Amino acid sequence: MDKGEAAGMLPVERRAAGSLAAIFALRMLGLFMLLPVLSLYAEGFEGGTPMLMGVALGIYGLTQALFQIPFGILSDRLGRKRVIATGLLIFAAGSVVAAMATTIEGVILGRALQGAGAIAAATMALLADLTREEQRTKAMATFGMTIGLSFTVAIVLGPVLDRWIGISGIFWMTSLLALLGLVVLFKVVPNPAHSHMHHDAETDPLQFSKVLGNGQLQRLNFGIFTLHMILTAIFVVIPLGLRDTGLVAGDHWMVYLGVVLVAMVIMVPLMIIGEKKGKLKEVFSLAIVLVALSQFGLWQFSNSLWGIIAGLVIFFGGFNLLEATLPSLISKMAPADQKGTAMGVYASSQFLGAFVGGVLGGWILSWSDGVEIAPVFLFSALLALVWLLFAISMERPLTVKSRLIRIEKMDGAQASLLAKQIQDVAGVAEVVVIAEDQVAYLKVDEKELDQKGLDAILAA
Repeated sequence: MDKGEAAGMLPVERRAAGSLAAIFALRMLGLFMLLPVLSLYAEGFEGGTPMLMGVALGIYGLTQALFQIPFGILSDRLGRKRVIATGLLIFAAGSVVAAMATTIEGVILGRALQGAGAIAAATMALLADLTREEQRTKAMATFGMTIGLSFTVAIVLGPVLDRWIGISGIFWMTSLLALLGLVVLFKVVPNPAHSHMHHDAETDPLQFSKVLGNGQLQRLNFGIFTLHMILTAIFVVIPLGLRDTGLVAGDHWMVYLGVVLVAMVIMVPLMIIGEKKGKLKEVFSLAIVLVALSQFGLWQFSNSLWGIIAGLVIFFGGFNLLEATLPSLISKMAPADQKGTAMGVYASSQFLGAFVGGVLGGWILSWSDGVEIAPVFLFSALLALVWLLFAISMERPLTVKSRLIRIEKMDGAQASLLAKQIQDVAGVAEVVVIAEDQVAYLKVDEKELDQKGLDAILAA
């Protein structure tokens, strides 16, 4: 490995990471701007019921879960940009269908098409094609931070746009955002010199059985499923609760803006403690407790504006913390060469949770014909407690970080010898050498790592 290359990202890598993150952020904006406003329109569509509005809110998750891994696999064969462009066009078409809908079934169809334009896996694969192994973790981090920011912006921006252009206008805007993503894809994103499988960033169907059979990973998959089930379920009713306390829909953005800013103050120091002090499991469990407490609080005080605000602050403090720690835990607990597949299953679990949450939130709300919102919070609180039981039995993650190192072309015997030599280096917790990919996947304890010894082996 060239030490100079490892020092920082090249301009083309920064451009790739930034432009692909922008494309995905534009799509996420389109999906999540509807989250804080869609349920307010249940009665405005022909056939609208609380149950069907919950389906409309979460249906994108079902189609996203179904198509994101197949689209990623197809991108290996048909080309990354072609698959991403197809996904963006499907998303844009779904937005147009929903914008023109007069019935709730039309909105559901449009939202399902939005989710079917699943570009996550193909986008990550293209990012891997355009970045060197030693810079990929940094590129993925840039990607992840942009996605997190887009979610925060979306839930604040949604009510503002709803006041200006209405729900139909938001759907039209999401279609334009998808088309803007196409422009970025073909005008800004570099073309890869070649594309191939990256086990750290892509799903390998041959690894499904190993990943699905890993009990620790399944605890984390259940966790992200539950988190997004709760998120979508409560957003079936949160806009209704804010409206019923007397806050007009156009002013809901002020609540969301204040909530996410205060929640960030809760998240950042706890995340630092978790990563720097090796207390990730404790911080992770605390975040689940915050989610549970927020739901019990919302259950009791859902008829009070300040009660809802306080509950949302606690919820988003826990939610943001979990959104940051769960991928880190997946990375630490997944075998070094199965990280891409583990993340693919994790993402599918997340989207499936959003679908189930929308359906269950709408179903529970329908018990009272859309009048009583408190039972949804009680359901979410009990669900969080069940999750907590799974979480506290989880193994403590190692304080390791992933590294990818390019290696010279070699046969299987040489790869096995290299793996053994690297494994003997102090601070290396795990190593997998894949000769055909010309990559070594490592997990290292950076405090204990004998960097000079590792460099000497690689140089030899």
